[in-house]
Amino acid sequence: MDSAKEKNDLCKDDLLLRVGLNDNKAGMEGLDKEKINKIILQATKGSRFYGNELRKEKQVNQRIETMMRQKAHITSQQLRNAQSQVNRVAMELEQSRDLSNTIVHVDMDAFYAAVEMRDNPELKDRPIAVGSMSMLSTSNYHARRFGVRAAMPGFIAKRLCPHLIIVPPNFDKYRAVSSEVKEILAEYDPDFMAVSLDEAYLNITKHLQERQTWPEDKRKYFLKTENFLENEKPGADVNNQEQWSALQRAVSPLLFEDSPPDWQPSGNSTQVNCEGQNNSPLLPNTVVFGTSAEEVVKEIRFRIEQKTTLTASAGIAPNTMLAKICSDKKKPNGQHQILPDRQAVMDFIKDLPIRKVSGIGKVTEKMLGALGIVTCTELYQQRALLSLLFSETSWHYFLHVSLGLGSTHLTRDGERRSMSVERTFSEINKAEEQYRLCQELCTELAEDMQKEGLKGRTVTVKLKNVNFEVKTRASTVSSVVSTAEAIFAVARELLRTEIDAAFPHPLRLRLMVLPRGHFQERILYTLEKLTSHSVQGPGF
Repeated sequence: MDSAKEKNDLCKDDLLLRVGLNDNKAGMEGLDKEKINKIILQATKGSRFYGNELRKEKQVNQRIETMMRQKAHITSQQLRNAQSQVNRVAMELEQSRDLSNTIVHVDMDAFYAAVEMRDNPELKDRPIAVGSMSMLSTSNYHARRFGVRAAMPGFIAKRLCPHLIIVPPNFDKYRAVSSEVKEILAEYDPDFMAVSLDEAYLNITKHLQERQTWPEDKRKYFLKTENFLENEKPGADVNNQEQWSALQRAVSPLLFEDSPPDWQPSGNSTQVNCEGQNNSPLLPNTVVFGTSAEEVVKEIRFRIEQKTTLTASAGIAPNTMLAKICSDKKKPNGQHQILPDRQAVMDFIKDLPIRKVSGIGKVTEKMLGALGIVTCTELYQQRALLSLLFSETSWHYFLHVSLGLGSTHLTRDGERRSMSVERTFSEINKAEEQYRLCQELCTELAEDMQKEGLKGRTVTVKLKNVNFEVKTRASTVSSVVSTAEAIFAVARELLRTEIDAAFPHPLRLRLMVLPRGHFQERILYTLEKLTSHSVQGPGF
């Protein structure tokens, strides 16, 4: 009896590590984790999702057992030799540390949900998520207070928040808004790197140098509100912080009432105000931003909100890894900066949980946790052991992370490896419907590829069925393809192979995505889960 209970408890613990509340995410702080996890377990138990997650966790546990057996056989001499080797690598990395760049990571706040709230005022104060009962792609901050998050099945989210509104995704609309944001970003770094519709990296080093000589008029922007026209002339000086914050909460559909924006002028920023119309109180009409990196990013976020009525968070740091972490630190509608100083970097990294680092997911987190590694400091302290237990690529990445090192090179559009077109649905089990959907995605993909003048040779198809199992097939053609017909001709045969393999039973699919990669004449067409736009650890 005790053994069965213990096994059941382990199963629950394993599942919660995969699907339980992640209170490291923005908007999820301070929630009743035990209560939320209990609801998640009740909602998932007996479902295909539950069985699939347990299978995955069993595989992770087996990897950990293998790793721990390997660890037990490591000798003291092996550890000393590894320590010497890793220390040499660390010294070389330290000598190559580059603090000369100012990298910015811009991340739109709850992007899909925010767009829907903006376009439908009735949703503004209600918990909503974008996606389907099968899978959510994002949730607004009201829904996050119930534990609802991206990459969560909608049926679980509904148990956590019964009055949750699930809105079907509209990617044409999201792409249009994303294009508006990118137009702004391009003014600060023409070679900025977009990693998804709602995230981008910029190197503003050159912009900062040029900005130092800019006159005030070049850094001045007019507020767009119901009471003020963009080209109105400024009037009297009024410093009214409460009015400023109230105004911004009114125009933003996203924020909690207790999360005012932080881009209001401070330090070397100034406000010029004019008298409101219709007996309105005096409100700010123009804003002038300063010349520092912090002021530049406030300006970017201000312009995004003025143009789209949506908010963005941002991180400023000497490299991409740190900038990404910083952008999450003061979400929503905030920004954080790490100064270009080694000590400032190391102080920031010191107690940072490894799960905060892009590229360290829940599987790696659990494996490192089995070794007693939770923070970046512990990651550095165990660097020799990690070099003996993980691949060279992995332990090199861990070492970079523990030293606060990351890439300063932004992959340009011509080098970019993937974007995505996607569809989500409850289930498709008829071959003709699957072929039709695949053809639609190929057409959309071809249009996007042709706009950018891209072609490719390799087609990879991933399919996820109703049991959450993923199948992958690939084919390399003799000549490059870019038209919808040519792409579909290859993708259709790959899809046919999976349909034939399932015969006499139907192939039951639930999620279909076609990311497209395009460098060195390579294109990827992938059918996978809706929210697959995560960024891997930056290259070095």
